[in-house]
Order: sequence, then C-alpha cells, then structure tokens
Amino acid sequence: TGCGGSGNSSKTKDGKANLKVFVYMQDHEKAVYQKMIDEFKEANKDTVGNIDFQVTTQDEYATTLTGMMTSGDMPDVFYVGPDAVADYVKNGYVANLTPLLEENNISTDDMYQNVLDSYRYDGSQTGNGDLYALPKDGSTFAYAYNKDLFDEAGLEYPDPENPYTYEEFVEVCQKLTKDTDGDGEIDQWGCGAADTFMLYQYIWSNGASFLSDDYKTVTIDTPEFKEALQKYVDLTLKYKVTPTVEQDASLGVYQRWLAGQEAFYACGTWDVGAFMDKETFPYEWDLCGFPTLSTGVSCTWNGTVGFCISDKSENKAEALKLISFLSTDLEGQKELSGVSGGESIQLPNIQSYAENEFIEAVKDGTVKYPSNVDVFFNYMNGTDKFSGRMMETTYTPNTEWLDIFWEGLANVKKGEESVDDYVAKLQPKMQEALDTAWADAE
Repeated sequence: TGCGGSGNSSKTKDGKANLKVFVYMQDHEKAVYQKMIDEFKEANKDTVGNIDFQVTTQDEYATTLTGMMTSGDMPDVFYVGPDAVADYVKNGYVANLTPLLEENNISTDDMYQNVLDSYRYDGSQTGNGDLYALPKDGSTFAYAYNKDLFDEAGLEYPDPENPYTYEEFVEVCQKLTKDTDGDGEIDQWGCGAADTFMLYQYIWSNGASFLSDDYKTVTIDTPEFKEALQKYVDLTLKYKVTPTVEQDASLGVYQRWLAGQEAFYACGTWDVGAFMDKETFPYEWDLCGFPTLSTGVSCTWNGTVGFCISDKSENKAEALKLISFLSTDLEGQKELSGVSGGESIQLPNIQSYAENEFIEAVKDGTVKYPSNVDVFFNYMNGTDKFSGRMMETTYTPNTEWLDIFWEGLANVKKGEESVDDYVAKLQPKMQEALDTAWADAE
C-alpha cells in the first residue's frame, strides 16, 4: 500500500491515490476514525484507492516513526506534536500546508486559533508563520471533583465561574482529608499531586514560568516561581491534603481518584468518557477551575496533537483532503464528541459548533458530559479569570532541560531538600541543557 515517495505503490493502476496513515490511538478512538476513513474513501472513490490505516500505541509511536524516517519509508499522514514542528520542518519531514490549503480553498477560520497556531513555524520559532499540521484535537485540563465526597463532608460544591483562592482550596481540602474507617490512618485526601500534570497551574497563576519570554533563559530562581513551588509542595508536606510520595508510589493518583479516595483530580478532556462510565467511576462528579495564586487567574495547560503530511508524499492533495475531513468534518466531530452517540473522546475542533450545539447537547443530556463543561472552554478561550497555555517545551528544541527538574522533586515533597536549595542546584544544570538544545538546533 501507498507510502509517501515510495514509487509505484503510491498510485493504483488506474491512477488513484493510495494513502498510508500512521497514528497512535486507543481502541475506542480507532473504531470511530476507521469509520470516518471508510466514509472518506467512499466519498472520494474517484481519486482515492486504498487507505492503509495503521494504528499503534502512544508508547511505541515515536520509535516506529523514527524508524520510518530513517528508512525513508514515510507514511503520507502522521502525527506531530507542537514541540516537534520545528524539528520536522528543518529536517524536511512535513509539508507546508498553507499553500495547499489556499489552493484547495480550505478554511481554518472556525478552528481554535490558539491550538492551530501551535502548528505554525516561521523558520525560527513555533507559534508564528506557515501552518504544518491540522489539529486532531485540542485538549485541556480542569479539576474534576467528586460530588459524593463533598456531600458526605457537608460542603458546597465549587463555583465553576469563580475558582478558589489557594487558601480557600487548602481549607476545603483539609475538610475532605480524613480517616474514613477509624483505623488511625488517613485514607481519603483532598487532592492528588501528580507533579507533571499539576505544578504548572500553580507556577503560572503566581505570575511565574519555567522560561523567559524568548524561551532562552531558565527562570526557576525567581521569587514568584519559588513561592509557587513552595505552595504546591506544602499541599503534601505542610497541610498533608495529598498522599505522601511513598503512598503515591504504592497507588497512583489516577487509581486513587477512581477508587473515590481523592476529592479533586486533574482531568483531561480525554478522561471524560471513562469518568462518565459508572462501571469505571461509580461517583457523581463535575468540573471546576484550579486554585488561583497572586495573579487571581486560574491557569492550566492546553495540549494537542496534529495531522501532518509527509513532504515526500506523492499524494499531497488527497492527503490534505483526508486530514481536513478528519480535523473539521462536522459529522465526524459530532461522533468524536459524543453527540451522535457513544462516549465523548474529545471536544469538537469547530469552535462555533463546540460552543453552541455541543454545549446544548451537554445540557439536554444528549452527550454524557459533566454539566460544568464551560470550565474547559474558559481555559481553551481564555477569560479574565481563566487562562490556558501550551507548555514551554512546545517552543524549545527538546524537553531535556525540563526533564532535569522532575528528577528530584520528590525529595522536596518529602522535606529532605528545601525549595531554595533545590532551585539553586538545578537552575544552572537546566540552563546548560537548554543552551545546548538551542545551540544544536541552530
């Protein structure tokens, strides 16, 4: 079947385009996308021959794709994350979609522009310039909270429009942290502390960040960063409203949430389908914002993965039609978001549809979704109280500089090392790794 640039196999005998698609997905996603690909193939049977739809796991994807790149046997369509756009463009792996979209009169005006922009590259920085992928999805994080645990504690539910301050959040978590069976051991906590999913919210809400605005300087040694890190660590060390590091090692944050042992959980848009399934999560729940620090704005990180086209593909026009269909087809978006039945896999990519018909379908019960879905959209769009942004690794040549930060954070959470000492020790190491990354990229 057709690989980009692989000679005769890219066309059928009668000149139709053969396409090879290589992505990672979960089984329930694969079933929906297979149906969409079959529909696309039927609708374009005059110009499209075979579509070889290959799906692997997320863990195996990068290794397999690297092998394809090395051998030159590239798929026509594959995934790219915002953090890899610059590298893929420089190495000639991905086609520039901007002229292709213009030639085919395909508009991206009704897509989430902040998500779309993460696939732009101007030759020096991600976020500006021409477009190199179309989003498969745009995702974000909000706090899910277990309503049953709030009811048992006699607490009012969080206000979805007005996030807690840090102090209010701590107070609520303390009331939700308890020994439920009287054996002298805490077995229910206010929240979990999954560092790589939760720390950014505290850092950004305190007006700090890991990097300077030009992404060249590591800024973890600022007072604002250290204060935010201390407040995050204090949830475990001082207030004890999260499991300890050792307890987390024995049973992770996700499993404790599913077991009803944690009242708040950092919920991605992709988690919703599972949590709405009573067999998986037999509790009532809803969404709210993360707590605010000095800026008064509740922050989170947005994510996305996109469909790109191999620059070596001999079937770019047909590949573009396919990814446009997968990214923006209304019927497909209805199916993926749960409006047509089944579970919701993602928020719709089409903004006008997402924020009108989709929300109405949530409110009337057509879509199984928490009623406070607006929290997700507030983070996606940004308001005076909510802000969602891409992680800083999106705009750097690699993630190695940040990997250094996570390696010893558990020691701080255990009280074995102070925030000041940890930051002072790591800042030079992270800066050296970042300098090397930029030097190698240039």
